[in-house]
Amino acid sequence: MTTDPQTTAWLDQEDAHLVQAIRAHRWVVQYVGPGDHPDEPAFGYTIGLFGLGHPELVVVGLAPEATHGWLTRVADLVTGGRDLVPGELLGFDDTTTRFVVEAVPNPGEVVLGANRHYQRPAQVSVAALQLTWSDADGRFPWDAGHRCGPACQPRPGTWRA
Repeated sequence: MTTDPQTTAWLDQEDAHLVQAIRAHRWVVQYVGPGDHPDEPAFGYTIGLFGLGHPELVVVGLAPEATHGWLTRVADLVTGGRDLVPGELLGFDDTTTRFVVEAVPNPGEVVLGANRHYQRPAQVSVAALQLTWSDADGRFPWDAGHRCGPACQPRPGTWRA
């Protein structure tokens, strides 16, 4: 695949900006809005945690501000020395929202910016963990009565960017 010189120059500038941001902050959030199809959820993920020896983190189905806020809180745990593991339940004292940490079986289809940053092809993608969130009543997408059900927060491996 060939890329025109203007696109190549833009990508080079974006790559340089990303490197500077990661150097300054250790990690960043990449937000991806909903796609052209109604079944494509908006999501965000970290770029930089892999360089610290931890999988990148993914949150699906939230607005940009909430995505950035939650990824910041959890990434701060990671940069503080916490290693998250699949199956773990995360909670915070100041909110009823909880998260189940789940392995993303298809990270090469999800964390595209992280793979570009680490120069890894999709088939040897950086690892990623999805933070599946509960609603204000503590229900997860698989529970009856979740605020938007499984449609807004698909299960890991059932969607791609």
